Amino acid sequence: MALKLLGKAFAIAALALTASTGAQAAFTLDSRFTDSDGDLTADTPTDPSQQIDPDTLIFAYTPVEDPAVYAKVWDGFLKHMEEVTGKKVQFFPVQSNAAQLEAMRAGRLHIAGFNTGSNPIAVACAGFKSFAMMAREDDSFGYEMEIITYPGSGIEKVEDIKGSKLAFTSETSNSGFKAPSALLASEFGMKAGTDFEAVFSGKHDNSILGVANKDYPAAAIANSVMSRMIQRDVIKADQVSTIYKSQTFPTTGYGLVYNLKPELQEKIKSAFFSYDWEGSALEEEFSKSGEAKFIPITFKEHWDVIRKIDDANGVSYDCQ
Repeated sequence: MALKLLGKAFAIAALALTASTGAQAAFTLDSRFTDSDGDLTADTPTDPSQQIDPDTLIFAYTPVEDPAVYAKVWDGFLKHMEEVTGKKVQFFPVQSNAAQLEAMRAGRLHIAGFNTGSNPIAVACAGFKSFAMMAREDDSFGYEMEIITYPGSGIEKVEDIKGSKLAFTSETSNSGFKAPSALLASEFGMKAGTDFEAVFSGKHDNSILGVANKDYPAAAIANSVMSRMIQRDVIKADQVSTIYKSQTFPTTGYGLVYNLKPELQEKIKSAFFSYDWEGSALEEEFSKSGEAKFIPITFKEHWDVIRKIDDANGVSYDCQ
């Protein structure tokens, strides 16, 4: 079935909740992009007339939680970016993954942190070039997908979800939809619509709060978001229990749109890797899930496992 993620008939994925039996499909970019160096991301145009140099740079962080929470968290970092780039930098509080994707595709978003699952869509359809990720002091990184329930729900193991409801976040989320769909099918033979009813909360915090408040019997979430919510006392640890924990996945990928002037791209990258986390609002918030700095990454290497999950879910990208 075609999945229209954006309001203006921007159909970017066709999803089938059955594991594919063939080899991994080749990852391809939209026809308006080129990839001459084989890094799986769009080349920056060589013609200067096709490069952009905006007076104000727009930054958006993936809407895993209420954007209002993160406007203040990112404020100090964006001021640092202003100093490094010589540009004004504005925080854009996107309300959904779809809105974030559409904004970059339409040229209204220049720098972003796209969540794990939407990274491939942003790369393929919006010209996103990821280059950084948050990591711990020892350079380790990532998070796990957990399926959670609440004490007394009657759900003690994954199989107990059969005949009940499971909350996902959105179709573009790795831990909130893609990974659990693939893992439930491959490990437990369970499919949405057949073995359980899928409901969509929109965001990880909605799913976590929904389980904590007993609105959802179970939910698939990113444990990094849950950890930060527990540390902020948004929920209590004993309000939820975990019945499944996945392998480690890469976390939010940070990057920029492909057609910024090359010298501006380098300044933006420098802003990420020169930022001093010590005593910052960024450190205060993201240390709750272990992060302490930005490290360089590549989409080709670090998102290989996510592209394989997409392939197992039968995901293809149709950028219209």
